[in-house]
Amino acid sequence: MAGGDDLLLTLEDLGAQPLVAARPQAGVHPGWRGKRALDIAATALLILLFLPVFLVVALAVKASSPGPVLFRQRRVGQGGREFSILKFRTMRADAEHQLRTDPELHERFVAGGHKLPTAADPRVTKVGRLLRRTSFDELPQLFNVIAGHMSLVGPRPVERTQLERDYGGFIGSYLALRPGLTGLWQVSGRSRIEFPERAHLDERYLASCGPWIDAKILLRTPVVVVTGLGAD
Repeated sequence: MAGGDDLLLTLEDLGAQPLVAARPQAGVHPGWRGKRALDIAATALLILLFLPVFLVVALAVKASSPGPVLFRQRRVGQGGREFSILKFRTMRADAEHQLRTDPELHERFVAGGHKLPTAADPRVTKVGRLLRRTSFDELPQLFNVIAGHMSLVGPRPVERTQLERDYGGFIGSYLALRPGLTGLWQVSGRSRIEFPERAHLDERYLASCGPWIDAKILLRTPVVVVTGLGAD
């Protein structure tokens, strides 16, 4: 069996264009024709297939700790429009309060680039750790795709503060497309890849996106999810 890194999608696999060619022309939507129609059809099928998983995960989240099953957070979408991203809750319901009132935890959070490794974050539940490793916490985002907030493939959606802090000159590339349920970042190493390399990947995807590239990313995604490659 191939080593873990051999299963990841590289920039060379994409035949990516140079960064200088990645800027979309004014008034030209950089996606490919039929992308939205495929998103709707494929996502509707996936929701039907995963209905039993939705039920099992929802029950597990509810049993793991008091609080809602779903977690909502504002993220930046195409053109700068914000939307509420959906996830299965992986933390205690009072996670934000705990972060604000625990100086040591908050210090580690800021030092880590406003995030904490899952294994070192006391706010994450036992069920939450498993969901994050398998990416099953992201499944409710299929409904974000149906609603038009997201696409199956694209840049991972980020908060506005992170977009302004970490993307620099690549903000335009992020805003050009709908954020994706999966994307080049996930199949290239996920949490192993930090900024600014992550922003570079979004720029590369914008330059190269098309039916074949999206198909390759979608086919690689289950391998990355099952093996946990790049998970923190």
